Amino acid sequence: MMAVSFGSVSFGCTGVIQACCSCFLLAALFVLSLYIGETKLPRDHPVTIKQRILSVLAVSAMCPFGLLLIAEDGTESQGYSMWQYLGLRGEAFLSAAVLPLLVTMILFLGPLYMMYLDYLVEPEGAIHIRKMHNVPNTNHILWLRNYIVAPFTEEFVFRACMLPLLTPCLGTTSSIFICPLFFGVAHIHHVSEKLRFRRRQDEAIWLPAIFQFFYTSIFGAYSAFLFIRTGHLIGPFLSHAFCNIMGFPALDQIPLYPANQRAIIWSLLVLGLVLCLALLAPMTNPEYYQSLFYMEDMKILNVQ
Repeated sequence: MMAVSFGSVSFGCTGVIQACCSCFLLAALFVLSLYIGETKLPRDHPVTIKQRILSVLAVSAMCPFGLLLIAEDGTESQGYSMWQYLGLRGEAFLSAAVLPLLVTMILFLGPLYMMYLDYLVEPEGAIHIRKMHNVPNTNHILWLRNYIVAPFTEEFVFRACMLPLLTPCLGTTSSIFICPLFFGVAHIHHVSEKLRFRRRQDEAIWLPAIFQFFYTSIFGAYSAFLFIRTGHLIGPFLSHAFCNIMGFPALDQIPLYPANQRAIIWSLLVLGLVLCLALLAPMTNPEYYQSLFYMEDMKILNVQ
């Protein structure tokens, strides 16, 4: 039964296939929106960026109304509001913003130390090649897309809108690993533009795309974990934006540093990973955040 408003809704299991198909539809709409009114200009051209920003924002705004077609009226069963399911709520908001981001920054101790060396220690021009590799893009329209619009809309559609559909049927743990697959596959669309402009050989296009699918899927699982554990959108969004700023760790740049610095960098890479794994669970304790995905009276716990 369709909920009449965003006020009190609930999500039951409509079947694994239907839930996955619904998520696939959301992912397809998100990707297709990028090609509405497509021009022959590259993806980083300001005209293309502005058009795609408007398109993904429009699709993101429409997705919650699509969820209403699946949601049930939760008035009698004391359901939650649609906003709560989407992770837009006030309980423990500050902690939900700061602690997941802090854990994510700890994971990047090695790359952060590399940035420290590049920008605060080394003299200007001494390591120009390394700096060119690590500089975050400060072009205003690119900055808006890469660090605000893309992280927010992707987290909103691929986590906030999909996980309420998946968890009633798959449970929290399985959903954390299934949900990122839609996110990873959605990133393969970049191949179409690279093939169109033929800037590289086919092998040089597909191999990075496959690699991107794997690491975006891994990050998607991490982000889904944050969303389900905290029940907030803000943590995954800020962590996503931070990861976009940092980029994938530039392991190929480490040999360019002096031997003593290389040892510190590798030590911090390992330490960051160990500390992140150790702190991730306690710093995302669902009881502290009152995550609705872990509340005892939620229907989703009955299927785990």
